[in-house]
Amino acid sequence: MVTPQQVMIIDDDADDRTFFQEAISNISPVIETKVFSSGVQALALFEENKVYTPDYIFLDFNMPLMNGRECLVELKKILQHRMTKIVILSTSDMKEDRDEAYRLGAKLFLTKPNTFQELCNMLKDVLEGSWQMLFPSQQISNV
Repeated sequence: MVTPQQVMIIDDDADDRTFFQEAISNISPVIETKVFSSGVQALALFEENKVYTPDYIFLDFNMPLMNGRECLVELKKILQHRMTKIVILSTSDMKEDRDEAYRLGAKLFLTKPNTFQELCNMLKDVLEGSWQMLFPSQQISNV
């Protein structure tokens, strides 16, 4: 029996969290999704459950309380020997943000799309692993 993919979404915007959940359900209803409104909440889950290892974490880069950069650093410490792929999804399209995300250990940096269908297509590509071909300009690390 194949285990369904596990996805974590960390985004302070309630509408974005809802859109992400709906898009993932649209792609595959069997994907297990955990949603958090802050990095602090997400990190607390890893404190409570030391073995939880999502396949993907979609992390907003610009959040209050603990921003995506700080959260990414902490996630990389926790997940250092696991195969979780951390994808930054941000309203930013600045090269500096992209470079920093990769330097801190993100697998992929994507700018949030403008439509629900674009979000579905983007997430489908990422979750199916075809993003390496679709986003060749991205500097994807092997970590």
